[in-house]
Amino acid sequence: MMADAYDVVVVGGGIAGVSIGYELAVDRRVLVVDMEGALAYHTTGRSAAMYMAMDGNSDVRGLTTASHGYLENPWGGASLLKPLPVLFVGWSGRGDAVIELSHEMLPLVPEATVLEAREVVALQPLLRPEHIELAVFDPGAMEIDVHALHQGFVRGLRSRGGETAVNERVEAASHAADRWTVKLASGRTVAADVIVNAAGAWADQVADTFGAAPVGLQPLRRSAFMVAGPPGLGGPMVEEIDEAFYFKPDAGRLLCSPADETPQEPRDARPDQLEIARAIELINEATTLDVHHVESSWAGLRSFVADRKPVVGYDPSVDGFFWFAGQGGYGIMTSPALARAGSALLRGDPFPADLGEHGVTEAAISPARLG
Repeated sequence: MMADAYDVVVVGGGIAGVSIGYELAVDRRVLVVDMEGALAYHTTGRSAAMYMAMDGNSDVRGLTTASHGYLENPWGGASLLKPLPVLFVGWSGRGDAVIELSHEMLPLVPEATVLEAREVVALQPLLRPEHIELAVFDPGAMEIDVHALHQGFVRGLRSRGGETAVNERVEAASHAADRWTVKLASGRTVAADVIVNAAGAWADQVADTFGAAPVGLQPLRRSAFMVAGPPGLGGPMVEEIDEAFYFKPDAGRLLCSPADETPQEPRDARPDQLEIARAIELINEATTLDVHHVESSWAGLRSFVADRKPVVGYDPSVDGFFWFAGQGGYGIMTSPALARAGSALLRGDPFPADLGEHGVTEAAISPARLG
């Protein structure tokens, strides 16, 4: 059977796969394949993504800042960002941690302010003032329309001639004469010069199929749940300073999470009911909500390597195999900048200058750093 020929085959149809596929499709024939029946079935489709300039390590923050302009004016259209300020709240005895966080935030969020309990409750009346020592307020945080961002990349990919295919797990692969031949689960065979590994939690497993060594990705389960909110619910999102829980207003309800990071093997994630119960207990103690009923719950996987930086670049040992993984919980808000970085590295073009201005380097995200 003759193989369908492409320049690049991208494995993974979440935000990572479709964003780099979009960037490459401007002058490459690109196929994005996903093992599920729909693109973005796993982590991307379950994300409660926020744009927070101070989230993550310095490289993640640089990628986030460099993505802002694109998220604000994607494809020349309406903004994908909606203001949703965040309060990082420190309970009694955690005031020093709040002050430390505020010092880290100020270079990226100059308008961030440290608030006392009465000021915190004025912004978010759900909180009980007796438990609060201090909080830092980020007025520049925003919600991201994840669905619109993902679908925008998909539409852009297709408008540039790129293709997508679902229910297509990679079954086998071989490399000869600088060309990959890949057998898919449907029996279809495709050929490409470059394979992009954008398989999220499954990226180490995909690497094994192509003969590449794993980079040590660890999928971590994050549970979330929805509860009813009181009439007139609004105000900022609240995140406990030690990440024991967070909650944010969502169309008259509250989206909550225990902010858990439980290691698990790559598979369809299920919410941890014990972690959810723990979060409810803490939320009831810290607020006037008195939660007794969960309307719905779900979970996703956030996959990190040891230093919690993305892994982007050609594998040092396997020709034509390109890593685009390890985005952890930051893949949505960093996707525009990281896709540009990945596209440049795959083509052999200069690393984007604006990313360098934000402190991001090719070496910092290269798979070679992991040995």
